[in-house]
Amino acid sequence: MSNPSLDTTATTVSKQSKQKQATHSTSFFLEPDDTARLANLCGQFDNHIEQIADAYGLQIYNRGNQFTLEGSVKVAQRAASIIQRLYKETANGTVITPELIHLLLQEEGPEDTKAKRKKTDSGTVKTPLLLVKPRGPHQLQYLQNIKEFDINFGVGPAGTGKTFLAVAAAVEALLRDDVKRILLVRPAVEAGEKLGFLPGDLAQKIDPYLRPLYDALYEMLGPEKVTRFIERNIIEIAPLAYMRGRTLSHSFVILDESQNTTKEQMKMFLTRVGFGSKAVITGDITQVDLPRGVYSGLKHGLEVLDGVPGIGITRFDSKDVVRHPLVQRIVDAYDSFERQSQDQD
Repeated sequence: MSNPSLDTTATTVSKQSKQKQATHSTSFFLEPDDTARLANLCGQFDNHIEQIADAYGLQIYNRGNQFTLEGSVKVAQRAASIIQRLYKETANGTVITPELIHLLLQEEGPEDTKAKRKKTDSGTVKTPLLLVKPRGPHQLQYLQNIKEFDINFGVGPAGTGKTFLAVAAAVEALLRDDVKRILLVRPAVEAGEKLGFLPGDLAQKIDPYLRPLYDALYEMLGPEKVTRFIERNIIEIAPLAYMRGRTLSHSFVILDESQNTTKEQMKMFLTRVGFGSKAVITGDITQVDLPRGVYSGLKHGLEVLDGVPGIGITRFDSKDVVRHPLVQRIVDAYDSFERQSQDQD
């Protein structure tokens, strides 16, 4: 009978240097032996297995349901855990994709432990259609800050889950009756394209800019419930200009793309927050679309409010990106280029 547990079959230690890490050949079996599930796991031309091997710097071989991993023992054990978790997913009919593997690799992390995973799971957000789990320590910190503080900033590159997690926290708070409604707000700034040619009034013109917020709500509540909540004004999606003069009480307010606010707009928004409300401000200070010479309200707000009690600030980086792995490298490349440009200036 094959043994589903890990079996270290050989160990080779370099004689040239005791400081070099031991290399292990680790073998295990996936049970039950199912050709269709194995094909789903491995992917076309074993692309999925190669993705895991590249992520951990291992050599991975398989003959049927027997897998052999060559590399340091700790890394091999983490890679084996990923493979076994993915194989369990195939039993439920889950189609294994590079995106799913990427998310699991990020969740596992380079220094993963059972205690860390348990701590991360404690930040789970429940919505009717999705169970949203934080991917990594920054996302966990972000969700914990949202629960603890009434005003929070989530700052970092695109694809780090800032808006999605904020919407999930808002939906959970609404369904728990912690708040009476959700307000999703964006500044109506033209990101290089002109709004004038679009049909309709201002609200209709900025609708495409609010689409990511709609998409997140649809994933968590479903289109029908979202439509019903919007009709009853339980969910309101509005441009930032509509916030002036209002006091937002017992509400969960999300200001998205806040890097495109002016200093005056940011102060105006923050002073709208009333009793029983939470405000989450998300943005990426590297993607400001304001006219040249206009200072970002997000940058200014972070400078002014840093260290103020009762305000949470979570800073994401490229390692938190949960989109295509290339996005991480793109973000790093732009950051490096901008630093070099600043050094030359």
